[in-house]
Amino acid sequence: MAHPVQLGQHPDPTHTVAHLSDPHLLAGGARQYAVVDPDAGLRLALDRLARLPHSPDALVFTGDLADLGEPAAYERLLELVEPAAEAMGAQVVWVMGNHDERATYSRLLFGEESDGPQDRTYDVRGLRVVSLDTSVPGYHHGEIDDDQLAWLAGVLAEPAPHGTLLALHHPPIPVPMLRAAEVIELADQHRLAEVVAGSDVRSILGGHFHFSTYSTFAGIPVSVASASCYTSDPAPLDRFVSGVDGHQAVTMVHVYDDRVVQTVVPLSDAPEVSGVAATVVAQLEALTSEERREMLSRKDSPFNRGELADELGTW
Repeated sequence: MAHPVQLGQHPDPTHTVAHLSDPHLLAGGARQYAVVDPDAGLRLALDRLARLPHSPDALVFTGDLADLGEPAAYERLLELVEPAAEAMGAQVVWVMGNHDERATYSRLLFGEESDGPQDRTYDVRGLRVVSLDTSVPGYHHGEIDDDQLAWLAGVLAEPAPHGTLLALHHPPIPVPMLRAAEVIELADQHRLAEVVAGSDVRSILGGHFHFSTYSTFAGIPVSVASASCYTSDPAPLDRFVSGVDGHQAVTMVHVYDDRVVQTVVPLSDAPEVSGVAATVVAQLEALTSEERREMLSRKDSPFNRGELADELGTW
């Protein structure tokens, strides 16, 4: 749904995508490292998305859906995600990760019997989302084989009306803040670059690292979403790897005609120290653009002096 009144100079995005990653669900409600409750992390992420003023068009999960590839973990994933997505009116895009098992993933999420690469395309109102399987059975690093690259080239040969988002688990970027991940990164990244360079790929969405990070690849913006289970601490003290139960987040992806904007949304609530009630929006929309600027931008305005009630009513 579009805003009834445009408050700034930019129009609303054409598409809104929620980028979630690495839920690492376990069967039977088991906890990771006997501490982290991945089930609760995913529920918190979905609850957070339900609070957005405008629902996402799609929920993109970039891999490691099930920590051990257990059938019951995938069943729990569907039990949590499908009703939430339906309530939001959002499509769900699944992506394979190194912790997922292809045969179980294929059978339970798609009703197909296959242990081959799980590559698929999705049409989100003219925005194409490509789910590319970078997993390697039995290993944690990523690879893309010749057949997959040929398939991807064929998909991208015809541009989509609103372009393409490429979703994969292993992001094709350096990881200077987590050197351990260099060993389990996507191999031979130059081969993927040859396929996507000059294509209609607007952004590449990845996971795997358990913290939010950004880069470019073949001239394309890359956004890596944090995990909903636990986070990799990018600045630990005397630790080569440090997983912490905190700072979990999802990333909102807003697609415009000429750009893509990503915003990190923390999952845990924090104490509010300042704020204005949402009821003020309708009152601001009733003002002219010049009046809104005077109200919100001028340093000595009633709004910025904390006297909004005198001018607009609800504070």
